[in-house]
Amino acid sequence: MNDLSPTQSWPDERRYQYLISGISDYAIYMLDPNGYVSSWNAGANRFKGYVAQEILGEHFSRFYTPEDREAGKPARALSIALAEGKYEAEGWRVRKDGSRFWAHVVIDPIYNEEGVLLGFAKVTRDVTERKRAEDALRESEQRFRLLVNGVTDYALFMLSPEGTVTNWNPGAERIKGYSQEEIVGSHFSRFYTPEDQVAGIPKRALATAAAAGRYESEGWRVRKDGSRFWAHAVLDAIRGDDGELLGFAKITRDLTEKKKADEALEKASIALYQAQKMESIGQLTGGVAHDFNNLLSVLSSGLEVLNLQRGEGDARTLESMRRAIDRGARLTQQLLAFARQQPLQAETRNLNAVIRGFETVLRRAGNPSIDFVIDLDRKAHNALIDSARFESALLNLVVNARDAMPEGGRLVIATGNVVADGQHPAGLAPGDYVRVTVSDTGTGMPPDVVARAFEPFFTTKEVGKGTGLGLSQVYGFIKQSGGEVAIDSKPGEGTTIAIYLPAVVNPAEEAQAEHTERVLIVEDEPDLMDVAASLFTSMGYEVVTAASGQEAIDLMEQRDIDILFTDVVMPNGMNGIELATYTREHFPTIKIMLASGYPLPALRQRHGVDLNEFAFVNKPYRLSDLARTLRSAM
Repeated sequence: MNDLSPTQSWPDERRYQYLISGISDYAIYMLDPNGYVSSWNAGANRFKGYVAQEILGEHFSRFYTPEDREAGKPARALSIALAEGKYEAEGWRVRKDGSRFWAHVVIDPIYNEEGVLLGFAKVTRDVTERKRAEDALRESEQRFRLLVNGVTDYALFMLSPEGTVTNWNPGAERIKGYSQEEIVGSHFSRFYTPEDQVAGIPKRALATAAAAGRYESEGWRVRKDGSRFWAHAVLDAIRGDDGELLGFAKITRDLTEKKKADEALEKASIALYQAQKMESIGQLTGGVAHDFNNLLSVLSSGLEVLNLQRGEGDARTLESMRRAIDRGARLTQQLLAFARQQPLQAETRNLNAVIRGFETVLRRAGNPSIDFVIDLDRKAHNALIDSARFESALLNLVVNARDAMPEGGRLVIATGNVVADGQHPAGLAPGDYVRVTVSDTGTGMPPDVVARAFEPFFTTKEVGKGTGLGLSQVYGFIKQSGGEVAIDSKPGEGTTIAIYLPAVVNPAEEAQAEHTERVLIVEDEPDLMDVAASLFTSMGYEVVTAASGQEAIDLMEQRDIDILFTDVVMPNGMNGIELATYTREHFPTIKIMLASGYPLPALRQRHGVDLNEFAFVNKPYRLSDLARTLRSAM
């Protein structure tokens, strides 16, 4: 009796045939050496739709699409299998009903023991569903890529877990200035400012996003060209299905314009609040000043009566009371100036001429340790102004600047034209203005002091050294004149106070003013300098002054000078002849006039220089002497 089961007694070949025939997930069949089908299994029937009787003896190329047959792909598949021992590919195949499916194909050559080619084993699998899924994924990725690349208002890019940039969209290139080739592989910390890098903000951003899943912030970022922009940034952690950190998605938006608009709105709100506050204080101050003035009037009148009735012993008391009333009257005038209720005698004046005429007083308000510079724009417009009160305001500013420089420094008074556009300078309606600035290199003011500087009775000076009404008086006068006052100050860097006054533009007058010549008077004796300045001003010249040769050279380097009028004998440093020689060499267009109490022959003998090339006038000189010498010099 045979102990083997029927299955075990089958030949190996038969068992193999049954195995192949029973497989339905794969089309497994044989081809002869010429590519004709010689066997067919159930899987081939299911995939391709042909039963064995229909397909045996047919060429396998009928499973290919017409375009693949035309391209010779079936023959090439067999030749590759013969040459390389195997052919593997994917592509579209055609079923009996004409429908197509995506197939994964493997063709192996079959040889007998003698190495003779018997044919080919062909295994085909229908992977259409996988193909569709991959195509769908690829299409989705493509759409997403197009979406990301189409966004230009946002910088969208990926980072590795360590913070290295791995991809880059056009929005990132537009906002940050780097191309993809320049930035991929770089660490994202390069977008941060140096101070943020030192503070470790990029590292903290990655750590927060990794721990919390998200990090959101606003701050300054740096473009490729070094410029800065205000950015809103979101950093999201990207994790795999197993929770492993794969990297970060970063979205950045440029909010610079929005930040500027917000800051402008905030400044406007602060300015409005400040204006309303000053207006309220002004109304209160004006009312108090008027009432106080009435009280002073009663006291003043009463003193007049008492003065008529007084005895000899009352004289000192009454005089003290009179001085107190005068001080009170001056105080009320200052308060009324701030409240913009003082009477003004406005007239069209050239501010340059007003400043030049008041220059001597302004210079004497300073001290020898201060470098006092007056820089007037020759094309500065006229303004409608009460010149006496303007001089008082300017003197107030110079005194404040002097007090801010106890150890000395530089004080500059300058003029110029400004066209306001309604936003800059702040607080000015659109139009033409003349700007007068008083700048110092003194102690400066912190922002909280600047905010209160124009308030009456506010002062940072020691008790007894200031009333706190100087700047408030300037503020009230300029506002009453239709202008504006602005302070630019930083602690340790000095202060600039700018006065803006509405310009009176007269093209004819200004065209004439443009041709007004400027004379530089160099004289070490202040009284004589004042006289010379008055004489030249009366002849229509614009006058600037210097007390030494070096100061004169500095002025000639800074400003346009037409005529140099210098004393010959000066006790310290460069004398007038040396200054004239230097000027002739370095500023050949400047006309030169010398003045001296010594006659020409004595000067030639003393200095050994031929002075005929310079115009000369003897001291003491008169207006006619200057006019005659100027005519010959011209």
